[in-house]
Order: sequence, then structure tokens, then C-alpha cells
Amino acid sequence: MNSEILITLILGFLFGGILQYAKLNRYNTISSLAILENYAVAKAIAVAIGVGIILINIEIGLGLASYHIKPLILGGVILGGLIFGSGMAILGYCPGTLPVSLGEGSLDALIGIIGGLFGGLIYTILLPSIQGILGPDFGKLSLNSIIGNNFVFYILSFIIGVAFIWISFFIHKKENVKDLKWLYAGIALAVLELITFSTIVSDRPIGASTTYPYLSDYSVGLTQNNYFEKIKKPGSWELIFLFGAFLSALIISIIKKEFRLTLIHTNWEKYKGSSSLKRILWAFFGGFILIIGARMADGCTSGHILSGGMQLAISSFIFAVFVFVGLLVTGKYFYKRINQ
Repeated sequence: MNSEILITLILGFLFGGILQYAKLNRYNTISSLAILENYAVAKAIAVAIGVGIILINIEIGLGLASYHIKPLILGGVILGGLIFGSGMAILGYCPGTLPVSLGEGSLDALIGIIGGLFGGLIYTILLPSIQGILGPDFGKLSLNSIIGNNFVFYILSFIIGVAFIWISFFIHKKENVKDLKWLYAGIALAVLELITFSTIVSDRPIGASTTYPYLSDYSVGLTQNNYFEKIKKPGSWELIFLFGAFLSALIISIIKKEFRLTLIHTNWEKYKGSSSLKRILWAFFGGFILIIGARMADGCTSGHILSGGMQLAISSFIFAVFVFVGLLVTGKYFYKRINQ
């Protein structure tokens, strides 16, 4: 095992441990955000972005890392965000939380992964015919590219970073809960991004969704195309990273004696019933459209919202807005108590 693979596995292991610590990976946590009953994920994302904005832009300014901005391909970011948010609500997982929850024994996460692999394969096949709806491409826009790498930029970065941190505490106060694991996890995610961005570590952001088309395309031999060439390097890195996250969850859950094979989680049963077939079909569909949306937007929760938000990328903030619109609208209509 070479050093690069080992480092990536360790980073993934840490990522999985952070998510598992605050239960940010779990179906009940994410699906509860879709119906505004649990804000842990939103708070952790907000504080991670806030701390990350301050840390990573200083790191890049010192020449210890570089920007990895995703381009603002408007149609893909908007439509992909809506589809991704809808898939996230139905599935109850993100591309990066799926392997973590699988490591804990969640069988619906496995079904979601299978759906995501099919989604990645179909996206590769359909991409040439849907290319027109993804544009226009406004390039790699960020606060840094707009106003330049100057004193004003760093002042604004600090203000925006503090604003995100304040938002997380504002939501926490409104939610009126005492658990602060979301805070520690959010800060840890920002530090992990800082390490991953470093030119002496990985010189890239954390990401997850590219794994799915990469693995599915490679498995069926769909590699002789421009899209596979584009995703080959990040896809292979993310595959190792997510395997590390899976191992982390598996080992920790076994040590803590929390490993359970579970298909129907309590939140699903409360709103959708106890039918195994129903959960399997919806988990597959949710995973399928989750990855379709992620690939249209060129990123997901970790690779776009978190990593991009920390870099003050315009595309990532727009994506985040439409993800939450898709998440909340789908949550409102999809999750209705079975006794209503």
C-alpha cells in the first residue's frame, strides 16, 4: 500500500468517525431535517463552512493550499440541486453518509448505494444528450476571483465566516436542545478539510459523489469517453476515501456494540410504514436521483456545499440553496404520518 492510498484511507476513516460521532450520517437525522424536526446537519454544515472559510482561505493565502472551485454551470447547479435535495429527503442519506451508515449495518444505505451506482451509470450514458440543459457555464466564480486576493477579501471572508458560525448558534438556540455534538463535528470537519486541502497531504477538497459513476462505469467497461476521463482521478480518490469512512463506522460500531442490521428506521416507520419492499424501492429510487442530481451539479453535500462553501464559491452557495429547497419541499409532501 503506497503512502497516498494510506493517507486517503486515514482521511476517510476520520471523516466517518466525525459523522458517526454526531450521528450526522443516520437516516433518522437527515430525514428529520427534511421535515424540520432535527437541525443537527444544518447546524454542523453552517459551523463547518464558517470555520472553514476562515481557516482555508488563510491556508491558501499562505501558499499552503490552492483553490478547487467548481464552475457555475447554472442549469446543472439549479436543476441538479433540486433533484439532489429531493433524493436526499427520500433516501435519508448523502453520497458521503451512505458508506458510513452501511458500516453501522443500515441495509437501506446499501440499497441507496446500489441505486446511486445505477444513477451514475445512467448519467454517463445520458450526458451527451442532456448537455444543453446544464449550461450556461459562467466559469469558476468565487469571492476571491471577483474582488481579488487582497486585504478586503480577507476581511470579508472573516465576516462571512463569523456570520455562518452565528447562524449555526442562532438555529441551535431556536431548536432549544442541549446536545453540542453537531458543533464539535462541524469544527472537526473544517479542520479535516484544512488538512485535505494542504498541498503536502492531498491538495484537493473532500468529495463523495464522483465515486458512484466512477465505480459503475469502470465495472461495466464504460471508460472510453470524455466524462470518465474527467472523473477518473477524483473518482478513484473518493472511492478509497469512502472505503475508509465505511471501515471507520464498521469498526467503531462493533467496538461500541452498536452494529445492527437495519432496513426500517423509526422515522421511516412513523411516516411510511413497515413494508420492507416499500423501503427498498424508495431507497433505490432516492439513491438513483441523488447521484443524478449530484453529477448534474458536479458535486454533493461534502464536495459542493461544504468544500465549495469554505472556498466562497458562488456555484456552491447557489447549489446549497436549491438543495435545501428540494429537501424541504419533498420532505413536506413525502413524509406524512401513516395515520393521517
